[in-house]
Amino acid sequence: MPMLLLAVVVLAAANALNHLLPPAAYVPVCATAAALLVLIARRAGLTWDELGLGRASARRGLRWGLVLAGAVTAVYLIGLAVPFTREAFQDERVAGLSGGEVVYRVLVRVPLGTVLLEEMAFRGVLWALVIRRWGPAWATAVSSALFGLWHIQPSRGLTHANAAAAAVFGPGATGVALSVTAAVTGTALAGVLLCKLRRRSGSLIPPMALHCALNSAGYGLAWAASRWWGLWAFAP
Repeated sequence: MPMLLLAVVVLAAANALNHLLPPAAYVPVCATAAALLVLIARRAGLTWDELGLGRASARRGLRWGLVLAGAVTAVYLIGLAVPFTREAFQDERVAGLSGGEVVYRVLVRVPLGTVLLEEMAFRGVLWALVIRRWGPAWATAVSSALFGLWHIQPSRGLTHANAAAAAVFGPGATGVALSVTAAVTGTALAGVLLCKLRRRSGSLIPPMALHCALNSAGYGLAWAASRWWGLWAFAP
């Protein structure tokens, strides 16, 4: 139990630092927090297999990961091709980035910052600590609930940056509250799916691959659509 609380404290500190420090500190903060979480897990006696990082499950995890990443990319491309869902890719946060910034986000910030920390924390260390004490149902519930709460701060500006979110939830404080509630609920449910992948595969690689594909491909396609294909024009 003390190790579980310590892991939550490390996560809370990382979350606070990522919102206080400049953007350049994001990846170092996430990588450091992930390393500390692994140290906590090992100190608690967890094995590499319990963390989903064992050699025995790595090959199967890689196969699952490649299939999942390919499926996500295919779904995104279909969504971009269909007018009804195309608006979801209209995101000012992405459209305003330079080519170099997009490459950095897709290849560095997302995989080595966001995905590394979140998967190591929520599907790795926290999940393993809870499952050892209370079983898989509690492990999934606790880690997924915390995963949802983790996204409160990032989702606060969703209606200002994403046209589809603004259209669904509306403007003003009410729209922000509704979008945050939806984001927390949605990410908690996504956490359940990622936990299922983690348990079924025995590896942390499939949830990491799915998470990375969702974020990185989303960034890349939204930016490419706004810059190259002229699917929309942003207001100044």
